[in-house]
Amino acid sequence: MEQFLAYLRRFMTESIPFNRHLGITVTAAEVGFVRLEVPFRPEFVGDPVRPALHGGIISTLIDTCGGAAVWSALSPQDRVSTVDLRVDYLRPGEMAALIAEGTVVRLGNRVGVVDIRVFHPGREDHPIATGKGVYNIRRGRREETAPH
Repeated sequence: MEQFLAYLRRFMTESIPFNRHLGITVTAAEVGFVRLEVPFRPEFVGDPVRPALHGGIISTLIDTCGGAAVWSALSPQDRVSTVDLRVDYLRPGEMAALIAEGTVVRLGNRVGVVDIRVFHPGREDHPIATGKGVYNIRRGRREETAPH
């Protein structure tokens, strides 16, 4: 399983062009849990008067984190896609990096559910958003084992 989690870290960071464009990195991955980080960039500002981060970067991070958390509990052949995503914006995002932590709360044969929290580094007790993601699971083909 550790080998798959290392693959998941590389895949989410290097193989998905949008994640790479945003600078998303996987900083922790365990079965059923993923932690992502994205550095601050001026292009992420959605309200220059306040200033505050754009909600789209926050919701993207929530969705990506949720999908990765579900996948961390599966196998490399399985695929995950978003069915439903709820985002609650709690306070404006500051001009700083973001961290998202996703924990699987239910994993079925076809559906996974994840709770996600987003906060700034060093401020875990001060979330700027929370989310709940529901993900479709498509099981991949497993290699057949030879009879004994």
